Amino acid sequence: MSLAPSRSLFLLAFMAGALTLGASFYLEYGALLRPCFLCQVQRLLLTTFALINLMAAIHNPGRCGTYLYGLASMSCALLGAVTAVRQVLLQNTASDQLPECWPSLHYMIENLSFWQAVRSVFKGSVDCVEINWTLFDLSVPEWSLLFFVAMLILGVMQFSRLLFGQPLRPARH
Repeated sequence: MSLAPSRSLFLLAFMAGALTLGASFYLEYGALLRPCFLCQVQRLLLTTFALINLMAAIHNPGRCGTYLYGLASMSCALLGAVTAVRQVLLQNTASDQLPECWPSLHYMIENLSFWQAVRSVFKGSVDCVEINWTLFDLSVPEWSLLFFVAMLILGVMQFSRLLFGQPLRPARH
């Protein structure tokens, strides 16, 4: 049984990312859910993930390019999964243990270092704890976590093909 070429896997990952991104915009503008900072970070990582996979699908790289695109794509998926896990953990924390509100993004950019801003975002706030929407009893961060883990699995599959030497492109006769 032959596996799909590298280009197809990148295209599949891009389409999954684009659909997920579309769903997040629908939830924000259609269902009028306001995303917290952690949701916005996940959306940024999702957008970066989708763009990397789109570039890889268009470029149709060889072995080295597939490795680099795959590494960048998996890095975005891993960071997205870490962010989603943090938000899921915050949702299981009592809201009285979290700060009521954060300073604005403008204030954080102007007055805090990058690492202080990241630390503030990962501490969480009451906005990150609220569960305003579920599907099959899973919240948005839980769905986000499932997506990022699935994309990590896809990336591992692609890397295993590189490591074990299976050709990435079908042989031409």
